[in-house]
This record gives sequence, structure tokens and C-alpha cells, in this order.
Amino acid sequence: MNVILLEKIANLGNIGETADVKSGFARNFLFPQGKAIPATKENLAQFEERKAELLAAYNEHVAASEVRKAKVNGLNISIEVNASDDGKLYGSVGTKDIADVINAQVADAEIVKSEVLLPHGVIRELGQYEITLDLGYDVDAEITLAVVAQDSPAGVSDDGSLIAEASDDEDAEEFDNPAAE
Repeated sequence: MNVILLEKIANLGNIGETADVKSGFARNFLFPQGKAIPATKENLAQFEERKAELLAAYNEHVAASEVRKAKVNGLNISIEVNASDDGKLYGSVGTKDIADVINAQVADAEIVKSEVLLPHGVIRELGQYEITLDLGYDVDAEITLAVVAQDSPAGVSDDGSLIAEASDDEDAEEFDNPAAE
């Protein structure tokens, strides 16, 4: 089925180009989303009238994505997680975690988890990672993510042993005999 693209669509073409797609893809995705119209003589004439309007709207969206890119491109963020001694995480760092940290550090970044690209899946090891953010309309931003281990919790030494407090025995005696006051 031949369609006229009303938006730039990856692997299909730019605004105003005609593309040959499967009819199910056109009926179920392109037409309902307003991304394409059937390629008929009447639609071609109507498209030529609307072409300037569609290009202006597309350029507006690109400009908004570029503003967002300027805010986050080159950003260095860090996430502290629980990890074993050999660098494996107890859990993982996913797209939502990364988006939340970026939004907390950068005002008006408005990054959503679907914009964070993790091609190898969630992060399960400590280290430094280069993350790409797909801000839409062919605008990508690069950030650096450092996944670091949390400091030892209070009462635990670096080797994992418990730190005993000297006053434990005295506190226990006070609770056993409340009439001793």
C-alpha cells in the first residue's frame, strides 16, 4: 500500500515522501497515529497545501528537542547501589532509575524512561557507562553514568564484620530492671 508520510519515520522516509508499506501497518499504526495518509491524487494535492504547515510543526519539535539536549548532553551522573565485593549489583539499574536521577539533577529536563537507551539491558555491575538519550526527532544526547557501591552501613566495617558497641551490656541491664532507677 502506498502512503504519504506526514512525519519523518525511521526506515521509511521524510515528510512528504511516499512509501510502500504493508496494509496492516498502515491501517493499524500509521493512519490512526496521524503519521501518514493514503497516496491518492486528492491526498497528494491536499498534502501540497499543508506541506509548509507540517514542516513548521516538525521544525518546532526539533527545536524543542535541541533545547532539551543542551540541558543534558555531556552530563555526568552517579548512582549508588548495593553491590557485592566482586562488583555485582544486588538488583539492577534500569531506565527509570537513570531518568529519575537526571530529572533530579537538571531542572526542566523532563526525561522519561523510554528515552533512555540501554542496548544491553539493565546494568548489573559497577562501572562507568556511556548512555544515549533518544530525545525524539533524530536528536540524541550522550551522558556518562557511574554506578558506584554504597558506603558501608553504620555498624558494619569494610570487611563485612559487625562493629560491637561498648555500651551494649550496660543498656541491656537498664531494660531488664526498670525499678533500679
